[in-house]
Amino acid sequence: MLRRTLLAGTAGVLLALASAPVGWTILAPVSVALLVLSVRGMRARAALLPGLVFGIGHFFVLLWWMRAVGWDAWLALSAAQAVVVAPLGSALALVGRLRWWPVWSALCWVAVETIRSSWPFGGLPWGRLSYTVADTWWAASLPWLGFTGLSLLLAGTGAALAWWVSERPPLRQAAPVAAGLLALTLWGTVVPWQVEEDATMRIAVVQGDVPGSGDDLVAVHRDVTRNHVEATIDLAAQVRAGEVEAPDLVVWPENSTAVDPFRDAEVNAGIERASATIDAPILIGAMTDGEEPDAVLNQGIVWSPQTGPGDRYTKRHPVAFGEYIPWRDTLVTGNFGKLRLIGRDMLSGTRTDPLVVGPWRVADAICFDVAYDDAIHEQLGNGAQVLAVQTSNAMFIRTHQIQQQYEITRLRALETGRSVVVAATNGVSGVIAPDGSVVDQARPRTTSVLVQDVVLDDGITPAVAMGPWPGRAAVLLALIGCVLGARRGRGDALCSPGTPPRRGSLREPVESW
Repeated sequence: MLRRTLLAGTAGVLLALASAPVGWTILAPVSVALLVLSVRGMRARAALLPGLVFGIGHFFVLLWWMRAVGWDAWLALSAAQAVVVAPLGSALALVGRLRWWPVWSALCWVAVETIRSSWPFGGLPWGRLSYTVADTWWAASLPWLGFTGLSLLLAGTGAALAWWVSERPPLRQAAPVAAGLLALTLWGTVVPWQVEEDATMRIAVVQGDVPGSGDDLVAVHRDVTRNHVEATIDLAAQVRAGEVEAPDLVVWPENSTAVDPFRDAEVNAGIERASATIDAPILIGAMTDGEEPDAVLNQGIVWSPQTGPGDRYTKRHPVAFGEYIPWRDTLVTGNFGKLRLIGRDMLSGTRTDPLVVGPWRVADAICFDVAYDDAIHEQLGNGAQVLAVQTSNAMFIRTHQIQQQYEITRLRALETGRSVVVAATNGVSGVIAPDGSVVDQARPRTTSVLVQDVVLDDGITPAVAMGPWPGRAAVLLALIGCVLGARRGRGDALCSPGTPPRRGSLREPVESW
């Protein structure tokens, strides 16, 4: 049992190393193989422990950047994610009793990813297998398979590897499986998704920077707003001098104003001055007051020089215990630790239509929204031609969180077939092409303005068209597999009532593929 548990923990650490900053993608399927092998032949209840230790190894390394919030936050979030993923060990043990168990194992992996991405408290997709594939052959298949489908491919590759190691199948069986996995891996490279390049839009991305230490935006929030105003005014001067062509849209980051611009006269005047000077709409990032005194909204607001504030997008996925406190009145009345700093709860948005900016339609995603499929897919399905990501990573500026989020954003461009502009308060801001390549990027901890013509497209990739259904199908099929595995286990016990339960070695086959 100790050996199995250590193997599962190693698998978790390896999966974390597949993500930035290390970025060894090949470790993702290897991690799957090691976890599958660690629970082969085990009882489902006993396999919970390797599943839990796998989660500990994965999330305590992957989310190391949460220490910027506090050691307590890092420990709590990592432990919670490990608990949510622990049943994966039991599921893999159950379906390992079935024929075609590698396929069932891949479905179970994706099912747990799907559940973890939406539950509890809206879930946390961070750590999906498919988020590790930037700049690899696998990435090119994202427009066709989506993040869920690509996770299934990676999990299937890892499960097949476990099959080869544990059962040593003959070449006539192994060769077709290897060929099929290789074909799916190379599919996007051989048949790349084609983006129409008939129209463009000139977008300016403003990174105003956060003065001082760079990681305490709240303490200098008026300076942050002033930086974005002045950078936009400087851009207008360059436009008048003929040094830069006039933008169609200026994008400011999340928290470019940390107070309500409708109620704060100084902030309102600054935005109006910037918008009038550049003579173009600005997509600002603002914290606005909710209808209730204890509520706040995290919004992207299109601010026009002629008509002022117009369309708004409200962040769809506020962070539990970071931007709001679930069951505040019943469970955490004491507001222990840093929870005392969350005086108001951030409400979730419901918008599914893109923002209207003149003749263009712009999808918006605020910070961690970019890791979730739903809001982005819905806006693209309703006609969005380009994606803007507004983010404030100031708290994590000295950590690898900004790299992990930027890689997810690049992959999101590939998956959706859209140009993506990223505006961050002090890093990483950039312009990303529909193929995931970086067109332009600002250095962190600088005041920078990026002006680029971006390709517009209204085509829908198969990944976006499928929406949430691949994940839902994986959950349903995984549940069926677990039930069949449980029945198979009871049947084996009834057939041999006097035989003690098999402990199984790592190489002991339970059922041939």
